[in-house]
Amino acid sequence: QVQLAESGGGLVQAGGSLRLSCAASRRTISTYAAGWFRQAPGKEREFVAAITWIADGTYYGDFVDGRFAISRDKSKNMVYLQMNNLGPEDTAVYYCAAGSIRAGMLVGTYWGQGTQVTVSS
Repeated sequence: QVQLAESGGGLVQAGGSLRLSCAASRRTISTYAAGWFRQAPGKEREFVAAITWIADGTYYGDFVDGRFAISRDKSKNMVYLQMNNLGPEDTAVYYCAAGSIRAGMLVGTYWGQGTQVTVSS
């Protein structure tokens, strides 16, 4: 069982930046890909970004358009999402997930509880 805990969400003005962090509970997270999804009120969950643990391959949702960057620190079992040039449309609960890459996106097996990101206009 892998436990994931997100942090770093909050309120930011449009055009601002946030960095989300995801801490994994055990070292064997190295066998999984990890990444982020988001869900806004009344909308479906949306794939944001993923990174493979061994080869550092990265994948992004189409809407990201170069504004977000995913990274990880294997020594700390951490995954990060740097979000720049945020807009009100980025307001959502952001979830960390671990799983496998299929068709260019993450299929989550384990999920965190989520962290709220609110972008004011």
